Amino acid sequence: MISVAFAQTAPAVAPAAGGQSLLSGILPLVLMFVVLYFIMIRPQMKRQKEHRAMIDALAKGDEVTTAGGIVGRVSRLSDQWIHLEVAQGVEIQVQRSAVGQVLPKGTWDKNAA
Repeated sequence: MISVAFAQTAPAVAPAAGGQSLLSGILPLVLMFVVLYFIMIRPQMKRQKEHRAMIDALAKGDEVTTAGGIVGRVSRLSDQWIHLEVAQGVEIQVQRSAVGQVLPKGTWDKNAA
């Protein structure tokens, strides 16, 4: 009986105040997502785009290093694979996506191995 009396005297919550608290609860989450996008997601997408452009620009004779650390000269190309000459008369086949970077011409000396 007492709880009913308190319920009858409690002021009604205004609809605008309820919407205001919902906005203030969601706003930090939206701001965190925006910050996360500009700090992590956008730079990663930029790196992927640059890597894709590098892989698409590979040509015969380019000196490359793979993600595993193998250094060689591109001897043949196909859609998904490249053949690397890692020593005189020794070729290996790796996926294009395994190329980590293209080295400047003259960096790799196949006779030094």
